[in-house]
Amino acid sequence: MTTIPAVAEAEVPAAASPKVEHTAAIGARVLFVDDDELFRESLARNLEEAGFAVHDFESGAAALRYFEEGGGAELALLDWKMPEMTGIELLQRLKERNVELPVIFLTSLGGQFYEETALMNGAVDFVDKSRSFSILLNRIGSVLSGHKAPHSPVLPGTPRAVMRRGDLELCLNSNRAFWMKKRVNLTLAEFKIVHLLASQTDRDVSHREIYDIVRGPGFVAGDGENGYRANVRTFIKRIRQKFGEVDDKFDRIATYSGFGYRWAVDDGVIESEA
Repeated sequence: MTTIPAVAEAEVPAAASPKVEHTAAIGARVLFVDDDELFRESLARNLEEAGFAVHDFESGAAALRYFEEGGGAELALLDWKMPEMTGIELLQRLKERNVELPVIFLTSLGGQFYEETALMNGAVDFVDKSRSFSILLNRIGSVLSGHKAPHSPVLPGTPRAVMRRGDLELCLNSNRAFWMKKRVNLTLAEFKIVHLLASQTDRDVSHREIYDIVRGPGFVAGDGENGYRANVRTFIKRIRQKFGEVDDKFDRIATYSGFGYRWAVDDGVIESEA
């Protein structure tokens, strides 16, 4: 059970609660699971005042029942260390039930190991509970804005934007990736990274550029000045694994040690087709 009330009422008064800056996030349903009652109630109230519809639960089992009974959400905030079912276990149970939504881990458990584990299991972000509410609000808004695009309807007659690079096919309208005609189940962040690499096969792409495409220019993460590199390596490892599930000989992402990565291919690219 966590005991650090990072979003206390005194810190974010009701009258001064920050508002959602990303219009795509206004009114979005947020599933919030945390066994710390005081923290959960405080943060849920702040989120509601910021414009979200919050469904908060004290356990993973209660959250699963919510979905089984027909509930839905656009984003999930999960605590990591909870009795009976941890946040990671809840994330896995949601996947098993085909509940697809972006997940942000909100936890007092710092350290690179926890962040990398969260990302490897499909989470889109990892926020320490000690961060201010305004920072959390901005991260939620960024995630929700980014995840709106794949579900936006494509009007009849709209050209199907496709980028091909050898056996790779990226559907830019829907953010779906295919390798050798088989679907590769990438998250939005992973899709962005693959698109960046495959679009610039004439050069090596740095760790910083890759991280910027996911988190935004200049975002600081991890330990030390270059801590973001460990996060990039985690993303690349996950992407390689997913392509490897489709093709066990997949070897297109080459490593430039100490600098970044390159998409290794020598054929042409088609940016779009009708």
